[in-house]
This record gives sequence, structure tokens and C-alpha cells, in this order.
Amino acid sequence: MARNVISGLIQCRNPINDESKPVQEIQQAAFDHHIPFIEEAGKKGVQILCLQEIFNGPYFCPSQDPRWYSAAEPVPGPTVEALMPYAKKYEMVMVIPVYERESAGVYYNTAAVVDADGSYLGKFRKKHIPHTGGFWEKYFFKPGDRSYPVFQTRYAKVGVYICYDRHFPEGARVLGLNGAEIVYNPSATVAGLSQHLWKLEQPAHAVANGYFMGCINRVGTEPPWNIGKFYGSSYHVNPRGEILDCASEDNDELLVSTLDLDLIEEVRKTWQFYRDRRPETYEKMLEI
Repeated sequence: MARNVISGLIQCRNPINDESKPVQEIQQAAFDHHIPFIEEAGKKGVQILCLQEIFNGPYFCPSQDPRWYSAAEPVPGPTVEALMPYAKKYEMVMVIPVYERESAGVYYNTAAVVDADGSYLGKFRKKHIPHTGGFWEKYFFKPGDRSYPVFQTRYAKVGVYICYDRHFPEGARVLGLNGAEIVYNPSATVAGLSQHLWKLEQPAHAVANGYFMGCINRVGTEPPWNIGKFYGSSYHVNPRGEILDCASEDNDELLVSTLDLDLIEEVRKTWQFYRDRRPETYEKMLEI
């Protein structure tokens, strides 16, 4: 019997782009905007659902405005706890990316993982933090710790890599070595150089590591920063590097695909990358 998992990805625009509004009002509007899509996923039988990077609000990192520190919250905390009942209601694993406050002045770009019974399994903190024109993330986020957790959910072993992390193959390999069968990459990325890489790097990770990936990007433009168009194009890719589906560049939508996890074993029997890797020859990577 095939071991199929129904995976869902939600890409959305930010519904309020008005800096005069309180941060919490903007966040609540974004949260509420996602609920119909989460309900749709549950009704369609989605078993694992991933939301976009910092889903409950805009991508505020083009600014260096300390008011956005108030968007951070504990993980687990109010947002994750508000979504746990949906996970339980629909028996749906959820990957929930939010802005995390660990303590005063210590913030992370984080994704919580909730199992199909509504229980909290743990979190992944974004490892690689960009700091360049339009993406002043070091102002807002501390880099995550050295762990690359893989979560044994009801349906599959799930790993998470967040946005800019996808440019670094080392962590993608560690997730595979830790047993990931599906790796989700929630993102906020705009048109330009990254658009060419969007459908290049993540299929390469899937091939090199023999797992599925779910790749999520938001849509629309976000005043007042206007750093470019978030081009959507969320997709699933299999361990052969084949893109199974692709969302539009412009629309809020739920993308659903059936992933045959038996393909992982089939592919790895053909391409023995884990057998043939030579970690004892990679010492130079640790010297710099």
C-alpha cells in the first residue's frame, strides 16, 4: 500500500499595508485572512499544512523600525495556541512560522510544528540571517542555534528550513541526515535574482538529499517599503527534483499535492548519495 501524504501550502498577501495602524491590528488582520484557507485545507483532507514566513503580518524587515519588536511573541504562545484547535479539529499537522520572543531583546525567526492531535512538537529557528538592501534581518532576528530538528509527526518526519536558509546546502543535508522525509521552506522573497534560484536550489536539495520539499512564498507588494513583488509560485518537489505543482505568482491560494513517500526509498536505492558521501574529507568546511 502506497504511503501517501496530502500536503498543503498557503500563500497570501498581507491584507493591511498601513503603517499608521497598530502592529497588533495588522497582525490580527493577517491571521484572520489565513483562517478560510486553513479551513479549506482541513476540509480537503490536507494532512500537513505549512504557512508562509512570519505569516501573521507583513515582511517588516525592509525597515529598521523598533515598533515591530512588539510583533514578537513566545513560541508556543498566543498565535500557535490559537491554531492548535484547527490542527486537532482536522487531524492536520501544521507548520506555523512566527516572530518569536525568547526574552527581552532576544528575537528569532521561527516555525512551530504542531501535530495532528493539536500538540506542540517543537520549533525550528532560522539559521542564516541576511543583512542587505531591503532585508535588514539582523536588526530583528538572532540566528538560530546549531540544531536541525526533525519532527516525527503522525504522517511523516518533517524538517523546516526558512527562506534565506535555502541558499545553504549544508543545513539541507543535515535535515536529511536527521531523517527528514519532507522539508518545508516558508519564505518571503521578491522578484529579481532570487526568482531564477527559486526553482533551482530547492529541487537540487530534494535530489541531493532524497526527500520532498514544500516551498512557500507570499504574494503581492507591501507598502510603505515596496521592495518588490512577492511572486508566490509556491510548489512541491519530489526526490527526483520534479516539481509536482505550482501556485500562481499573484493569487492568495491553497496548493494541495499528494506526496508518495515510498518514492524516497526508491530514489535512494538508485542514487546512493548517503552511502557514498565522504564526511572525513570535508574537514576544510569546519576550519573557516
